[in-house]
Amino acid sequence: MTAVPITALKGVGTALSLKLERLGINSLQDLLFHLPMRYQDRTRLYPLGALQPGAEVLVEGELRLADVVNGRRRSLLCRLQDGSGQLTLRFFHFNAAQKNALKTGVRVRAFGEVRPGSAGLEMIHPEYQVLTAGQPAPTPEQALTPVYPMTEGLTQVRLRSLVRQALVRLGPDDLPDLLPESLRRTQALPELLQALRFLHQPPPDVDQQALLAGRHPAQRRLALEELLAHHLSLTRVRQQIQQQGGWMIPLAPQHAAAFLQQLPFALTAAQQRVIAEISEDLQKPVPMLRLVQGDVGSGKTLVAALAAVQVIAAGFQVAVMAPTEILAEQHYHNFSQWCAPLGIDVAWLAGKVKGRQRRQQLEQIASGSAALVVGTHALFQEEVSFARLALVVIDEQHRFGVHQRLSLREKGAEGDRAPHQLIMTATPIPRTLTMSAYADLDCSIIDELPPGRTPVTTLVIPDSRRDEVVQRVRQACSQGRQAYWVCTLIEESEALQCQAAEVTAAYLAEQLSDLRVGLVHGRMKAAEKAAVMAEFKSAHLDLLVATTVIEVGVDVPNASLMIIENPERLGLAQLHQLRGRVGRGSVESFCVLMYHPPLSRQGRERLHVMRETTDGFRIAEKDLQLRGPGEVLGTRQTGMLQFRIADLERDADLLAQVQGLAQAFQSRPDLAAALIERWMGSSTSYAQV
Repeated sequence: MTAVPITALKGVGTALSLKLERLGINSLQDLLFHLPMRYQDRTRLYPLGALQPGAEVLVEGELRLADVVNGRRRSLLCRLQDGSGQLTLRFFHFNAAQKNALKTGVRVRAFGEVRPGSAGLEMIHPEYQVLTAGQPAPTPEQALTPVYPMTEGLTQVRLRSLVRQALVRLGPDDLPDLLPESLRRTQALPELLQALRFLHQPPPDVDQQALLAGRHPAQRRLALEELLAHHLSLTRVRQQIQQQGGWMIPLAPQHAAAFLQQLPFALTAAQQRVIAEISEDLQKPVPMLRLVQGDVGSGKTLVAALAAVQVIAAGFQVAVMAPTEILAEQHYHNFSQWCAPLGIDVAWLAGKVKGRQRRQQLEQIASGSAALVVGTHALFQEEVSFARLALVVIDEQHRFGVHQRLSLREKGAEGDRAPHQLIMTATPIPRTLTMSAYADLDCSIIDELPPGRTPVTTLVIPDSRRDEVVQRVRQACSQGRQAYWVCTLIEESEALQCQAAEVTAAYLAEQLSDLRVGLVHGRMKAAEKAAVMAEFKSAHLDLLVATTVIEVGVDVPNASLMIIENPERLGLAQLHQLRGRVGRGSVESFCVLMYHPPLSRQGRERLHVMRETTDGFRIAEKDLQLRGPGEVLGTRQTGMLQFRIADLERDADLLAQVQGLAQAFQSRPDLAAALIERWMGSSTSYAQV
């Protein structure tokens, strides 16, 4: 299939082709896959007496009034009547020619959105046509009118015209059907070109409800193909990584036993199961690609530490990467504590490690004397060189782009071998997302909390009861417990967030003068943050006021109360992470969500879910439903999961079929490559990293 350049269309020169390129349209095939985001119904005239606010409709009538009104904003008002009712057409921007054309007595056909106005229903700046007396009125459109995603300097009319040309120009040879005919028949799916023609020019009698809901067979056919292309591209990433081969890491039972012996508790059955799965992967001659999901506090870090011990015992290095300095530093302390009795040196690398200390760490990493290296994204900077990197552990994978994960893998690539990858997340990922976004990874779930953990009780109250909440903090701390007070702001400005936290800390220190109050926020130097966190962890502070920097990884078992201000401004996954900072000991713990009324419908739903359940997977499913896959996975910036037509929530039932189809495509790499190129084009470049 040869792509036909977009310049083959009449009227497309250099200037227009550059605008189309901004939409990812370089060929006629690209143009036909630039699908409408919605439709307008210009196929029939609606009587004025039957109009409803919010509807986009085509109307026709006679002007009974046309006048310029000087109100707060000067406007041209035209009163349209058709015998069944009336409608006002309002223009804020108009010229003399328009004013002269729109005069009393002429017939006008208009299309626009109906809105409530000061004198009944109105359309503001509708598209309109003055009908010439004695001439037959033009017939309405024969198909629904598509509305496309746009870019500056391009109009809907121009794009529709180009699509019409392309539909005439391209045939089945230019857009071959890549789905097996047997599948299309059994699923009653239309052919590709037929589906595309339908979606660009739906007939007036189409089931508009099905079309708007994305459930029409033509849309389902394309959604299935797009999900399949996405799945195949991730499978290709996996194959490319595993073609390099990996180091076969033998079991190290003595080292594992020595490691476990120092722990004051036994592993849960879920931890033991996941450790066995990882251990089996490490013994294979291909790089492990495994995602470990576990709710807050389920003991993922310990699982990673045991995998590290197995790799280090075989004479290799391990890198552990975390998204924030606070979490990375906590990992450094945990791993150092666990590894010291085994004689394993742990290096630490983050943005704040400077000068002589940094040079020393880099030398230890390069020479291999540091068997375990913990850090932030500083680990994949060019100056960092590993001696024998055989395992990469990435915590909170969704905080990193695909490129970052793969560039750290490159650090360990040696000849035809690549390091094993273990990816951990405490943000439970709905099964639908795991099947699609992480199709290149094997998945393990730690679905059991260590014994002694108590469920957290969640309370939802308005901020008008702030005084009661302050007293609750005093009461908890007077009983020897500790508390968090989290300040959230919707503004992007970190400075404003930190200022709010400072003001809150000062207010609480005044109200609770008998308590020791600390403050942590994103603008403090890393050393200052670490010092405050250490004070809190050692119980020298009663109350810690913080921004959401404490969301991930802070472990203080004595903290039993969490106050979150303005929780309606955070996503469910973030709220669940914050709540996970308490309930880490055996004492009863509480999370107070103190909202500012009035709540939006989505805000109410979010807080209701938090109050009803502590099940991370149920929360994740709801988060997906409310916010969409790009937000849940944090992949908006990576180019992943920006589907053109598929919707992971709506089309979840297609995913099992996609997996079955993907198996069939393994024997046809040419078809798989064509499918990936069709739907993902250059966005699959990360597969070549």
